[in-house]
Amino acid sequence: MLDGENALKVWRKHRGVTQRALAKAAGKSKSYICEIEAGKKSPSVKTLKALAKALDCGLDDLA
Repeated sequence: MLDGENALKVWRKHRGVTQRALAKAAGKSKSYICEIEAGKKSPSVKTLKALAKALDCGLDDLA
């Protein structure tokens, strides 16, 4: 993340989860996950909570 990488992408890769698997676990689409990781979309707090739960990390880790 020090290199400007997206926190969601870093955590997802750290956990060895694909975008598709994360999307399914969080109840979102793969394209939406891709847009968040690319910085094109800003997720709501509700979505961040679902993503944090799916990745077994804290909300602060993704925010």
